[in-house]
Amino acid sequence: MVNAVLEGVPRDANREAVVEFSVPAVPVTQLPFALTETSVLAIIPARYQSARLPGKALVDIAGRPMIEHVYRRAAAAKSLDFVLVATDDERIARAVDAFGGVACMTASTHGSGTDRLAEVAAAVPCRLIVNVQGDEPMLDPAVIDAAVEPLRRDPSIEIGTAARPLRDHAELANPNVVKVVRDGQGFGLYFSRAPIPYGRDDVAAPIARVHIGLYVYRRDTLLRLSRLPPGPLERTETLEQLRALENGVRINVVDTTYHSVEVNTQEDLERVRHLMLTGARG
Repeated sequence: MVNAVLEGVPRDANREAVVEFSVPAVPVTQLPFALTETSVLAIIPARYQSARLPGKALVDIAGRPMIEHVYRRAAAAKSLDFVLVATDDERIARAVDAFGGVACMTASTHGSGTDRLAEVAAAVPCRLIVNVQGDEPMLDPAVIDAAVEPLRRDPSIEIGTAARPLRDHAELANPNVVKVVRDGQGFGLYFSRAPIPYGRDDVAAPIARVHIGLYVYRRDTLLRLSRLPPGPLERTETLEQLRALENGVRINVVDTTYHSVEVNTQEDLERVRHLMLTGARG
């Protein structure tokens, strides 16, 4: 758990070989950071612009902006040393500073959240970088811990993520639900919006699982992938994780029962408000 993250203080201030750095933030006061080559850093990429729900990072949910809910839930993960919001908008940076979080300004030209992560990763020393989606205010911190653990344990694993069981065949057929199939060692064979694998014999229990959009990267792997162009599979499916598979980088996929609740529309927002009010999970 990042006990002191809301004050901008690293969890373990006594680590050796601490490297001090400062990432430009808003307001003007620059918050000090202290990361080492072994640190685990969670980055929440957050844009203000959103085609379906403008300013969604700052929408009110139970008296707090959505970005604060995401930040606090990420900070509760036991595997993280720091949580940081990477944004291109001063309004988001000011909101993060207002609740005691840490934010840095990044370029407004990034085409994806992963590119925004890479900009920060290039400037800081750390071991692992966790990409936490900024539109999941009900994030379960345990999912972060579960995805991080394999990379802590096995240095050969370069990327980690999570997946849950399919609820029904409707999810399998829904192109907005990303599916993943794994090999016998738990690594992703393929991610797709299509129903995979094809059920020729009408198998009752789907083999695919629903992908949870959370990623754990080794810093060098993230930087390497960010320099590569999108391949034909990534362009066809519009799924960034396929860039890794197309370039021979395996993705470890851990099991979870967590059902993500993303906020992309006004309807999603009202649903999350209701779930938080009633204490339901989604």
